[in-house]
Amino acid sequence: MEHTVRDTFGTTADGQTIDRYTLTNANGSMARIITLGATVTELHVRDRQGELADVVLGFDTAADYEANTPYMGCVVGRVANRISDARFTLDGKVYEVAKNFGDNHIHGGVVGFHQRVWSAESVKRVDGTAVRFSYVSPDGEENYPGNLSVSVVYTLTADDALRLEYEATTDKPTPLNLTNHSYFNLAGSGSGSILDHVLTIHTNLVTERGEEGVPTGQILFVEGTPLDFRKPKRIGDQIAELEVGYDDNFVFGSDSRAAPIVAAEAYDPRSGRVMEVSTTEPGVQLYSGWHLDGPVGKDGAVYDQFAGLCFETQHFPDGVNKPHFPNTILRPGETYRQTTRYRFSTR
Repeated sequence: MEHTVRDTFGTTADGQTIDRYTLTNANGSMARIITLGATVTELHVRDRQGELADVVLGFDTAADYEANTPYMGCVVGRVANRISDARFTLDGKVYEVAKNFGDNHIHGGVVGFHQRVWSAESVKRVDGTAVRFSYVSPDGEENYPGNLSVSVVYTLTADDALRLEYEATTDKPTPLNLTNHSYFNLAGSGSGSILDHVLTIHTNLVTERGEEGVPTGQILFVEGTPLDFRKPKRIGDQIAELEVGYDDNFVFGSDSRAAPIVAAEAYDPRSGRVMEVSTTEPGVQLYSGWHLDGPVGKDGAVYDQFAGLCFETQHFPDGVNKPHFPNTILRPGETYRQTTRYRFSTR
């Protein structure tokens, strides 16, 4: 039976209460999301034997999520991914933002959306049980312009999908590029590496990766490279050929689309779990967890390199500095919308 339950996960260092929402469907699948960072802390789905396991990496304590240097499970913003040289020009004015990844800006700054406490309320969706998380980012937060109102609705559907529907409005022009940064391991959180997962990505294009992961601006064909996943391929087969594993933005168009398309699929042969990734976004960042350095996660699990896999649905990295990339500027009177769906099945 579908239902939603709210309880308390803990408090932040400055005493703010962190609420937790548990979504359950008739199949026994279950998602837990907390108001700190609108973060997915658990996602339990069945394997081919019918056994449930939690397939997202995460932590046991509020303090770990408040730090959350790997960005586990959270919504990141205002701008996900990189901004080169931590600066951009908007309508003739230069803005400088935090250099928190070498000389560049990443995932919203020093205190991004993932470290803010969002408000939350249960909402109705015809195909599942749902919660809306909302946050108002004030003008000047992390030196971004405009008062930005953001919401994301998480729905656990009857057909075992976790769907994320984002909306945002602003009172001044501002860059905006939201994503969710969940790390998936279809064998179960803490079960080892994702190198045996088999991946399919339905595109032949990728943005060329430059220094520190900032795109050069070129869009390349994947054919003949380790980035070619047009046919199912084990993730570990060519990962050693890449300097930092997979951390690349795959291209699915020149802008957002009205309805989601199937962008990628991950399959774990051991458990039989399949995850299909659908999105309205023009890009998907595949990240294989190179920077995971052994943080202690749920139930004492140690998350070493390649312990989880991210599919960050997004506009392209550094889009604010590359006019030929899909537009990342939201203006007053416009509404930002994005839908991403992670659907689970078995084979």
